[in-house]
Amino acid sequence: MRLAPAIIILVSCVSAQDVRLVQIATGLGTVTDIQDPGDGSGRLFFVLQNGVIRIFRNGALVSQPFLNIGSKITSDGERGLLGLAFPPGFAQKQRFYVDYTDLSGNTVIAQYRVSSNPDVADAGSEIALLHITQPFTNHKGGEVRFGPDGYLYIGMGDGGSAGDPQHNGQSLTTLLGKLLRIDVESSPGSVRIPPDNPFVNNAGARPEIWAYGLRNPWRFAFDRANGDLWIADVGQDMYEEVDYQPASSKGGENYGWNIMEGLHCFAAFSCNTAGLTPPIVEYTHDDGCSITGGFVYRGQRSPGLRGIYFYGDYCSGKIWGIQRQGNTWVNQLLLSTNLLITTFGEDSAGDLYVGDASKGTVLRVEGSAAPRFTSAGLTNSASFVSGLVAGSLATVFAQGVLDDPGVLSAPSVPLPGDLGGVSITVDGIQAPILALGNVSGVELVNFQVPFEIAGRSTVSVTVSRSGQSSTVSGIPVMPVQPGIYTSNGTQALVVHVANYSLVNGNAPLDRGEFAYLYGEGLGTVKNQPATGSAAPSSPLAAAAADVQVKLAGIQCDVQYAGLAPGSPGVYVVNFRVPANALSGSQDLVVTAAGVASPAVKVFVR
Repeated sequence: MRLAPAIIILVSCVSAQDVRLVQIATGLGTVTDIQDPGDGSGRLFFVLQNGVIRIFRNGALVSQPFLNIGSKITSDGERGLLGLAFPPGFAQKQRFYVDYTDLSGNTVIAQYRVSSNPDVADAGSEIALLHITQPFTNHKGGEVRFGPDGYLYIGMGDGGSAGDPQHNGQSLTTLLGKLLRIDVESSPGSVRIPPDNPFVNNAGARPEIWAYGLRNPWRFAFDRANGDLWIADVGQDMYEEVDYQPASSKGGENYGWNIMEGLHCFAAFSCNTAGLTPPIVEYTHDDGCSITGGFVYRGQRSPGLRGIYFYGDYCSGKIWGIQRQGNTWVNQLLLSTNLLITTFGEDSAGDLYVGDASKGTVLRVEGSAAPRFTSAGLTNSASFVSGLVAGSLATVFAQGVLDDPGVLSAPSVPLPGDLGGVSITVDGIQAPILALGNVSGVELVNFQVPFEIAGRSTVSVTVSRSGQSSTVSGIPVMPVQPGIYTSNGTQALVVHVANYSLVNGNAPLDRGEFAYLYGEGLGTVKNQPATGSAAPSSPLAAAAADVQVKLAGIQCDVQYAGLAPGSPGVYVVNFRVPANALSGSQDLVVTAAGVASPAVKVFVR
């Protein structure tokens, strides 16, 4: 029996030559963690397996260790000083947290403080917060990291040996084989349990548990742009996996071990997959032996890499990237190296680093400055269905177009051909740009498709920024592709003609009244304006195609359909609510030349 896999395809989205590694430090030994303190100091902290933490600043290592607890740890195999976490507000708090294996081989989560010298910790300030007994010498996990919620997350392996002989992964009575979530900041020096942890009210379950069914979650990370959680879980004999938890999760996921290894049943046990959360990506031991998790790149040094989750393998030195395209996870080999990849790190600017145990080095990930997009990322601005229609507003979801979160809008109409250094050409014709956006890590450009491409079947689109360009060819062009704008993803953007107020549950449509809906993709128009210019108000730029509206399947009278006066590339339809319309939230559909839009909802009294 086998779980239905996530949909994974290989596409040429970033080529190997677009990714490179640049060495920044050497002579370190085995680096187990790389952390940014988030205090604006520009420092990076390199955690070494032997119990030492070194500071890297201004391109060089600080000579004196930040912390040395080598005398109190066991450092061999998978044991040692394994993780470091700085709390939010570290600059003021001056305390931090570590994960290490003590002289008995057990896991300790401890708090330390910084001394009067900001580059040196007070080694005598330890407060041990958790002691977790370890039955074997391997599978310690070791990552400690603060989540966007301010709680400390701890990755714990299943305790070791092989095959999880104590069945810790599936047991809620032990902290082994889990991702833990605790509150260490409300009352520094002590541990509190977040009241919304998923097993707080389960009799017999450990309340610290956030997720379970993990074998050895060696590295995990939160996406700084949207809070999504990525977990790289080391496999047993055949498969390595990447698990994914969206920021909206309430916890409690069971990632399958030791029922599953990757997407496959683990041979020694019966295989009931009900309730399990499968990985989004797996790879076999033909490509390595031990996964090392990384981060979603959000830096500005290499904007063409943004949105890619980087991870690697300790044995093979391969580095892969995962990105999401619609509902599909796309996984691609980015780089083959001779490194022993122990960890990844992220600095305050979002740039990524790799730790290499073979030479005791740390290297920085660098790549393309050109924007990155795919044909599937070129969509109707209202419906987000792939494709282009001449004269309509379109959206291209392209990484590397706007560095900082927010929206940059065109200052005036006619729309500019260049906005914030970004330009778009469609079959060599410059397209006017309405806005650039970067929201929760999703970057996009809203632009008007040139009227001049009408009648073409496919086109090439080039997105450029600051002299760096990416081109995608074979983009389909349709005569019509109706789509209705929504206010929240499902509710149609419809206004009352009488007062131009938005239709909603508190202000529904009345039977017999006229209303405006706004959309895209109604095709060519009469009295066509210049591309990028505002649509005329007299005479109107009416749609050439036959446009119809149905409300809950009932035909509506249409008074006008065409470009919205005063706007570039936006269509408006003036329709009348049927006298026999049904009450409540009803489906609204617009068709042009017999092609229907996706249905959206609108309220009727």
